[in-house]
Amino acid sequence: MPRRVFVDTSAWLAIIDTSDVHHSEAAKIYISLLKEQVSLVVTLLVMAETQIWLRRRIGADAAWTFLKNINESPRIEIIYPDGRLEKKAKQILHQYADQDFSLTDALSFACMKEVGLSEAFAYDQHFVIAGVSLVS
Repeated sequence: MPRRVFVDTSAWLAIIDTSDVHHSEAAKIYISLLKEQVSLVVTLLVMAETQIWLRRRIGADAAWTFLKNINESPRIEIIYPDGRLEKKAKQILHQYADQDFSLTDALSFACMKEVGLSEAFAYDQHFVIAGVSLVS
């Protein structure tokens, strides 16, 4: 089974937005993951969050291209959360009530646990707080 890595909004933005402080590093990591034939995993909420950030930062064309490329890529697995995963995400929000996790964060953690992922490509320290290893 190929290596699978969860990709957060923070990484997608860093890869795509050349003005992002992490762009250079993120581009290198992304290319490395692609060369290693790593399977990339996202949730529908990460896609939605990334799309709106791209639309605001760069424009509608970049946002649309992102969605098109995600949906057409055979290397990217999209997880469509259901009510059960939503419930687990809300439990994570309650467990980490002292943190400012978003529902997207908590759902990402719940989905990662559900499908057995232990590492994420992210620049969001919430992943570290939740005990996830970051790809570097």
